[in-house]
Amino acid sequence: MFAALRVPNFRLYFAGQSVSLIGTWMQAVAQSWLVLELTGSGTVLGLVVAAQFLPVLVGGPYGGLIADRADKRLLLMVTQATLASLALLLGLLTVTHTVRLWMVALLAVALGTVNAVDNPTRQAFVPEIVGPQLLRNAVSLNSVMTNTARAIGPALAGILIATVGVGVCFLANAASFLTVLLALRLIRIEKLTATRPVERGPGQLAAGLRYVRDTTGLWAPLAMMALIGTLAYEFQVVLPLLARTTLHGGARTYGFLTSAMGLGSVVGGLAVAAVGEAGVVPLIGAAAGFGTALTAAAAVPGVPAELVALVCVGIGSTVFLTTGNTTLQLVSHPRFRGRVMALWTVTFLGSTPVGGPIIGVVSERLGPRAGLALGAGACLTAAALGLLALPRVPPKHRFLERRAARKQRPPTVTEADRA
Repeated sequence: MFAALRVPNFRLYFAGQSVSLIGTWMQAVAQSWLVLELTGSGTVLGLVVAAQFLPVLVGGPYGGLIADRADKRLLLMVTQATLASLALLLGLLTVTHTVRLWMVALLAVALGTVNAVDNPTRQAFVPEIVGPQLLRNAVSLNSVMTNTARAIGPALAGILIATVGVGVCFLANAASFLTVLLALRLIRIEKLTATRPVERGPGQLAAGLRYVRDTTGLWAPLAMMALIGTLAYEFQVVLPLLARTTLHGGARTYGFLTSAMGLGSVVGGLAVAAVGEAGVVPLIGAAAGFGTALTAAAAVPGVPAELVALVCVGIGSTVFLTTGNTTLQLVSHPRFRGRVMALWTVTFLGSTPVGGPIIGVVSERLGPRAGLALGAGACLTAAALGLLALPRVPPKHRFLERRAARKQRPPTVTEADRA
């Protein structure tokens, strides 16, 4: 289950990201709550979230091309330091009570611009750390790490918001980036299986798009993620409204709801790390399971039942994300991996400028449960579309890990260290 952690470089990267991501989730919760404090509007909240992810939608493919051309470790050090600076600035503006809505929106756009490069670079860097044999395990452990942070970060944010104020969350996030910067600095470069950077040339972005178009094992998962990412992964919009309007709670309630999702996500990530498979068929099943969990979350009454339902949502969310991520990583050629993972980022995060305002308006006018139900419908529709595309998917891309298990022996510690 923890095979990738035998790689020293991955242990460093994992430890640094573990601390940093807690801060990232604290900032995500704090930013949404800050917008509600300033405006009280779900529609405005949806628009601010959309503004944050608009650069990912517009610039995501270019961010992937930059990742393919650059030294990924050095590029990550630049993006992570920039993200820390943006968090520090927002924290100082908030604690000094000079923050305004337009400042939050402007910094959200800046954050999204940096993430348009940072996200595909982080995705493409993991195979260079662990190698192809340990990739699925590493992606699964990354999901566990991310969602453990999702469980801890929002709970801490809820406590800090209720006790010392929302601005401290941004300052804590800025400090958390020091750990990942230190980890990247300590990584042993000679142990990386670095992909040779793509040389500059005309038509490279179009070449990546053609490569995806001609590979059903890539465009089918991306199409599913586009639909689900647009309408189902808008939790930054729907959960604060659910806590505040439907459940009549405050920042702590919001923190508990997000932490419940995070707890489920940890369980889902561990399950995928232990027994999960990659491929289009497992991804279809994961989409259907995610939709079922969202349906339950939209229907159950009261805080206790909602917490249980959101644990199930967290499980379904992580199984779908991890399965899709691993499928794309294993199917794509290394020279195109940055551009492919940029498209994954676009469909996951870049779809928010479309979905965020839609879910914000639906949740404000029809209630947050309607927003959850709309996401459930998107998941089930994506599963149906995946089934329709399945006859065009080559058999080797339907159950990737099952094929790998028959052909490859488990990696030894020596093989892992060589990565």
